[in-house]
Formats: sequence, C-alpha cells, structure tokens
Amino acid sequence: MTAARGTTSTKTSSKTRAKATADVSSAKTAAATTAPQTVPAKAAASTGAAAARQPKPLGHVTFVGVGPGDPSLLTLAGRDVLANADAVVVEGPEHDAFLTYCKPGVEIVDGSGAEGSRALKIAARARLVVKTAKTAANVVRLLTGDPFTFSSGAEEAAACRKAGIGFNVVPGVSEVSGVPTYAGIPLTVKGEREVTVLDLAEAKLDFAKLHPKQTLVLLNATDVLKDATAALIEAGFDAGTPVAATVGGTTTAQASVIATLGTIVADLRAAKLTGEAVIVVGTVVEQREALSWFETKPLFGWRILVPRTKDQAGPLMDRLRRYGAMPEEVPTISVEPPRNPQQMDKAIRGLVEGRYEWVAFTSVNAVKAVREKFDEYGLDARAFSGLKIAAVGDKTAEAIAAWGIRPDLTPTGEQSAAGLVEDWPPFDELLDPINRVFLPRADIATETLVAGLTDLGWEVDDVTAYRTVRAAPPPAPTREAIKSGKFDAVVFTSSSTVRNLVGIAGKPHASTVIAVIGPATLKTAEEHGLRVDAMADSPSAEELAEALARFGANRRDTMVEAGEVVTRPSERRSGSRRKS
Repeated sequence: MTAARGTTSTKTSSKTRAKATADVSSAKTAAATTAPQTVPAKAAASTGAAAARQPKPLGHVTFVGVGPGDPSLLTLAGRDVLANADAVVVEGPEHDAFLTYCKPGVEIVDGSGAEGSRALKIAARARLVVKTAKTAANVVRLLTGDPFTFSSGAEEAAACRKAGIGFNVVPGVSEVSGVPTYAGIPLTVKGEREVTVLDLAEAKLDFAKLHPKQTLVLLNATDVLKDATAALIEAGFDAGTPVAATVGGTTTAQASVIATLGTIVADLRAAKLTGEAVIVVGTVVEQREALSWFETKPLFGWRILVPRTKDQAGPLMDRLRRYGAMPEEVPTISVEPPRNPQQMDKAIRGLVEGRYEWVAFTSVNAVKAVREKFDEYGLDARAFSGLKIAAVGDKTAEAIAAWGIRPDLTPTGEQSAAGLVEDWPPFDELLDPINRVFLPRADIATETLVAGLTDLGWEVDDVTAYRTVRAAPPPAPTREAIKSGKFDAVVFTSSSTVRNLVGIAGKPHASTVIAVIGPATLKTAEEHGLRVDAMADSPSAEELAEALARFGANRRDTMVEAGEVVTRPSERRSGSRRKS
C-alpha cells in the first residue's frame, strides 16, 4: 500500500506542479498586460517623496460594552467587532472570557494599571486608547456594563475625537438594569414608573430633592451606605422601605440581601458579603419573592468538581453553568498515543487493503486517534468506502459525522459496549464476505465488546489506539476541598475518572453529592465506597448535568416545603455516606 500511495502522490504532485506553473505563467501574462507603463525616474522620485511625506493613517476605535459580569450578555455586534480586532484594550482578568472571539495574533493591551482618582484613571486610559489607535488599525476597547452609562466610555471617546481618531460604540447591558433583573427585581411596574440612579462615588448628592415614592438605584454605595441611608430617611423616606443589595451580579457568585432602609447596613454586615453592591430602594423590591429566577436555579452557587480529560470538559462545564453552578475542572486523565504505534499502523494499512468488514468506535477519543493516523498517512474518509461503521453512542456518532460519515449501527437501547453487542448482527458466511472487525480503543477498556463479537462469530482486531494516563495530583487546596466537603458535588464521566480522582486526591467528603454518567461508572463509584445520588438517563454531558439539576431541584423543593432555609450540600454535614 505504501508504494501505491507514493505513486499516486507523485502523479498528483506532477499535475499540481504543472497547474501551478500554468497559473504562475498566466499571472505573469496578466500582470504584463495590466501593469502601468514605467514611470520616469524623476517622476518616480517625486512620487516617492510625496508618499514619504504622507502621515501614517490613524486607527479606528470601537467601544464595546460587555455587560455587568455574565459573559453570555455580550451582544452579537460586540462579538463580531472582536472577531476583526487588531488590538483589544482590556481592564483586567474579568475581560479574558471575551478574548476567545478574537482572531489569532491579536494584540492585548492591559489598561488596568491606572492609579489615582477616578478622573486620573479615566485620563490615563483615554491616553492608552489613543496611543494604541495610532499603531493599530482596528482597536476594540472593552468596558464593563455599557460604555455610555456610568462608565468612562464618553470621556475616552471624546479623547479619540480630539486626537482625530474615529470611533464607534456598541452598547452593552448596564449594571443599572442588568443586576436588578438577575436579582428578580423589575425597576418599573404598573404604578411605579419613576427611577433615579445615583452614583455615590461622585460629588456629594442632595437627597432632599428626591421623592420618597420613587425607585432608587444606588451605585458605589457600599462604603458610604450608613450615611446614605441616614440621609434618605432624613429626606423623608420611610425606614421600612424595602431594599435589596446584590453583589457579584449576573454571575454564579451572585448573592442578594433583602432588608429595609433602616436595617440594610446591619443585615449586609451580618451576611458578610464582600464586593461592591448594586442597591435598589423602593417597593419594587417586593416583586423579588415571585420573580426571582436566577438565584433559584437548581444548582445555583454549587461548587462542582468536574474530574475529566482536560480537552473534553467544555460541554459539561457549560451546561452546569446554565443551571447556576460554579464548575471547577480538575484533570485526572491524560490521553496519549500508544507506546508502540506499529499495531495501529498495521491496522490502518489493513483497513485500506480491505481486511475488515466493520470498524467499531467506542469513544470520541478512538475516532480522534484513527483520524490522526489518517492525516499522518494522507488519507481521508474515502478510505472507509465499503466498510460498515459502528458507534457506541450519540457522542461518538457525532464525532464520526463530523468526518462526513454516517454510522451504520448505533445501539437502540443502552449506549454502551453491552448495548452495541445487543444490536450487532451475527456473522453470516453467505452475506458477509469478511469476518473481521477493527476495534480501536483505549488501553484499559473492558473486554465486553470483544467477547460479545467473538460469540457472534466475528474475529476482532483489538487495537490500542490511545492510552489513558493518570494525571498529576491537583493543588493542595483542591485536594483539601475535596476531602473536607467544600465541593457541593462531583460529576463522574467514566469509571476511570472515579479511580483516578480517588487515586490522586482521595475520596470526596460524605456530604458531597455524587453524580455519574452511567451504570458502569455507578458500579465503580460504589466499589470505592461512594453513594451515588444521581445518574444520567443516557451517557452524555447534557444528560449528566440534567440529572444533577433534577436532584438539586428536588432537594430545594424539599427544604422549602419543610420550612427550612435553602442551603448547599457543602453547608450541611451528614455523619457518613452510606452505600446505596
């Protein structure tokens, strides 16, 4: 097969070189036909001098509001602008999530170093934006919230205009409206249509001019809240006026304290909340009991450990965040090539030469390993022509489909090796010209599929396509959090993640909720002395997150019905974790 492949490559290369030569010749002919006549030397010198005197064109700045904290609040317009940016000016790590939309090689300019008063910080950042625009063609300036609402966007845009630099503005969700909305508090309701926003970091305000019946939104009020509430009461506001203070707004760290104008200072101190709060004063706060939607998510505020292969944690992490959780990925497995690649090389040659009737993929990693070998050999999906393809489940089938191939067989029942065997046809000498199956898989995979196919009359080439290697132990604080119950839940996506997590970090605390992706993982967890609280209906990241969310919702409902304060699992300690 190697010699044949080399011959084909040589013919293709000859044709390619001939075509390339023809294309180059055509290009030269076209250039000669369309090229302007030669400019006299004197004229050329004059033109060059004029060009040298031309100033370098200034760049363009787009001010983009990214919202108050939740990265998903970035607008489509903001995402599109970031995709075309040559340079992005950020204010700190809170903007890192938005850089994933940028093209490779974009320049990241840190604008967090300004010091001094607010006016000095704004001036320093304005100078930085202008300076960046003089060296980069397309500059994006990211601002938390909305650029023109209680932000420095207006001042920085004015500096650009003064420097002769053009700019655009992409609005963002302001914390003024975004944070109360995430807290379940509408700023306007029927009969309450007047809203006043006060930035208490500005010059001293005259509270006497405020109407006691209007809704107030207070920004930068935490450090001066005692004086502000006293001034409002003195101005005629009732001490019993409802007040809501929300920190970490729109993020999974959000927390709200509901009190009155007379008690909010003491209640905030008792809650031990840190960070700047958005404070709403008025009867609209009473709507929260019925309209709270974010902080009542089934996994809201749960700290969830995701022990998983590092490059496969994304979908599960995203789904857990959708339910309000704070997932933390800890690598427990590293996927590496087999120590001896000759077995895979031989199998790929056999596949091309027609040695197999079936190829059975039992994981996304197996698909990836075969695809990498194909790339190494210069092959593509056409090499599967005439072969039948089996996939152990939906995710594996999706990975195969991304290759342009539709599997011939997937389990109709349980998505596992056992389920695949249940639906696999027995070997028939009259119908099947070849009785051999290519099975690329992990080095530690179970023998269920091999044994089942052998019983059905097939010969199986069981080939190690990749190795799963135990990762290094996580940092000491993470290990301590696992053992002491500071994680609310752990989600296990395979038996190997159970074994490896226990091996590198120890068993989760008795109070920690355990969720698993399927029966095999459940069995392994029980063998390690863990009681499983939730199991996915089918082996996928989405179903695993859904199963844990159902458990969290049922747990919350039970507490509410019992009149208990809703707490997270890490806030309650049981004596021991019993086996189920």
